[in-house]
Amino acid sequence: MGLAYTDKPTLYYVYDPMCSWCWGYAPTWSRLEAELEKAGIKVEYLLGGLASDSDEPMPQEMQRFLEQTWRKIHTQLGIEFNFDFWSLCKPRRSTYPACRAALIARETDLEQAMVQGIQHAYYLEAKNPSDIEILVSIAASIGLDAAWFTQQMQGKSLNQRLMEEIANVQQFPIRGFPSLVLGDKGQLTPIALDYQDWQLSFSAITDAIT
Repeated sequence: MGLAYTDKPTLYYVYDPMCSWCWGYAPTWSRLEAELEKAGIKVEYLLGGLASDSDEPMPQEMQRFLEQTWRKIHTQLGIEFNFDFWSLCKPRRSTYPACRAALIARETDLEQAMVQGIQHAYYLEAKNPSDIEILVSIAASIGLDAAWFTQQMQGKSLNQRLMEEIANVQQFPIRGFPSLVLGDKGQLTPIALDYQDWQLSFSAITDAIT
């Protein structure tokens, strides 16, 4: 992919569609992304792949941990969550299907719309994006053909692309999701992020490329 050797400075946003801290960061990231666009700095999304495919129910201990994480994010950042998810759904520790959905949407420049749809379904509507039928409904809601999307989700080449992207991301200087990495002059530089202050990252990025 030549990630570190782009023709101009590129900020990589490394994320997972079902990462709760990515949901917490969403408003600040949206503002930062807008400012980067104004400054002519290229932005690319990269999927980190939080949890591999699984049909097994999420262990109760993991469910309690994640619900507590949601509550922590809500308290710290004021981001809304629908905690009914934990009583209405049967959680699975599996985010790869949502990652594949984002890859499909990327082909038609709808990755951000897909991610927003997944996050809203998961965190606000108490729906489980680990389930293919939920992802199909989200795809249809952003204008993708449901039958085409379903066919794409079943393709082996899609999974190969996801595995390659995850492998590339594992070579990035990151510690988790979300992460910001600046690619410039053949170097990858981690960029500090603040969940409520977009200017911190913006200043670090502009200082690094000037």
